[in-house]
Amino acid sequence: MSAVRLPGSDHPLQAGEVVVITDRKARRYLVTLEPGAQWHSHGGLVEHDVLIGEVEGTAVRTGKGMEVVVLRPTREDFVLKMKRGAQVIYAKDQAMIVSAADVRPGCTVVEAGAGSGALTLALLDAVGPTGRVISFERRPEHAAVARRNVERFHGTHPDTWELIEGDITEGLPQLRAHRVVLDLLEPWQVIGAAADALPPGGIVLTYAPTVPQVMRVVETLHDDGRFHAVRTTETLVRPWDLDGLAVRPAHRMVAHTAFLTTARRVPSRDEGGPPPRRRKAAAEGHLRWSTPSDPDEPVAAAND
Repeated sequence: MSAVRLPGSDHPLQAGEVVVITDRKARRYLVTLEPGAQWHSHGGLVEHDVLIGEVEGTAVRTGKGMEVVVLRPTREDFVLKMKRGAQVIYAKDQAMIVSAADVRPGCTVVEAGAGSGALTLALLDAVGPTGRVISFERRPEHAAVARRNVERFHGTHPDTWELIEGDITEGLPQLRAHRVVLDLLEPWQVIGAAADALPPGGIVLTYAPTVPQVMRVVETLHDDGRFHAVRTTETLVRPWDLDGLAVRPAHRMVAHTAFLTTARRVPSRDEGGPPPRRRKAAAEGHLRWSTPSDPDEPVAAAND
């Protein structure tokens, strides 16, 4: 099995290599080049032998005259077109997770669940050859999909990756990690185990689509007493259409997918850590957390 080569390398395309073929409407197709094989589409076919040995970015015409371009896939291309079992975390959230959780080379990162392996690929790239990613997945069918996708991208099972089929609440307390990333239905159930696995200064991050989930996570983080600097964000991506002097936002955008909540592990109050965050009484008798503003955080003008 060949790994997905780094886009932009000087080597010609080879048999067994994964490529992405893009047609005139910017539709992308993930293809493994095989001698004697053909790629078929509504616009005609292309012989794999025509592509093998060519440089990346070569344009060829199908039997019906449609021009297509062949490139090595980026990780985003691969994630968009790979087979999946569970819903994947896409590039905009992958990038924010790596940044917000400060995942860097040498980190040990625990994630749950593995899903289809999309975030796993981003974490493996971020921790580098000196780091380690430990993925928990309760559902065997999802674990099989994640394993297949990661191994297809890397060409083998990465030495820096461990996939555990089981419940993270049982396995996490026995581990030590720099970062814990939770993509679960009820991430608040793992907060205590995450605090046990993280050293002071470590980071936990949760990926949750709904407001009630985020509220429960934030409440649990504060109640635990071993977390500080709790912060929740969402990321929106708006593309633009540019055609000469016609410049405008695209009609469609990648808007809400999930909320990212991060928190730093600190010693508990008994161990000399900061006092727990105070709750303030709010309207209708509800409780809310007092969150002091960050003086370094940019603030939009009132009329923006």
